[in-house]
Amino acid sequence: MEHLPRSGPFVLTPNHTSELDPMTVAMAVVDYGLNPTFLAKDSLFSVPVLGTILRRTAQVPVKRGTADSVKSLSAAQKHIAAGGSVIIYPEGTLTHDPELWPMHGFPGAARLAMSMDVPVIPVAHWGDEQILGRGPDPQRKRHFRPFPRKTVRVKFGPPVDLSTWAPSTAELAALSPDERLRMIPHGKTVAAARAITDDITALLADLRGEQPPAKRWDRRRGERR
Repeated sequence: MEHLPRSGPFVLTPNHTSELDPMTVAMAVVDYGLNPTFLAKDSLFSVPVLGTILRRTAQVPVKRGTADSVKSLSAAQKHIAAGGSVIIYPEGTLTHDPELWPMHGFPGAARLAMSMDVPVIPVAHWGDEQILGRGPDPQRKRHFRPFPRKTVRVKFGPPVDLSTWAPSTAELAALSPDERLRMIPHGKTVAAARAITDDITALLADLRGEQPPAKRWDRRRGERR
């Protein structure tokens, strides 16, 4: 955990292989001395019990693929401006990759971090999927195998270098938070998101002791490209 900043806000970006992942990441963040704040898909807030927990712990709902997604980032901006850090799953959902490598990610985490001039800290974990996971078959059937006990490992990486695409501090200073979100070209956020996923994948490869595939899973096409 030596790569987590000792002061100031940041955006934490984990891989996503199991429904247990948020608990794993939250425990690591709490051990570091922080209260975890997740950006979670809005449908989770309507799930009985879970939705109540999410609302009472001030988690941030995200409406993906709509104009409201920018509003979700605005809420995260306010949290960061107040000194808080946020956790965003770049993939937006559990990976569909048959071998559980990260898929192509959404640009929200990159856009948020660059708009607020804060670092992105990649994190990978491996082992949750052995406890609660889904098979590689088309139906992706869920399994729950708590015994025998499994080992879950977590690894944090250094900040992702987004300097190629990020606006300067001076450029950001003259803009409102909403203007900051909208001034970064989509192409730059996509490229920055790719860099974030590359770093997460490298951390995961180290945990797994395996070489990742040369191409990344495309959820729309159902193949790597």
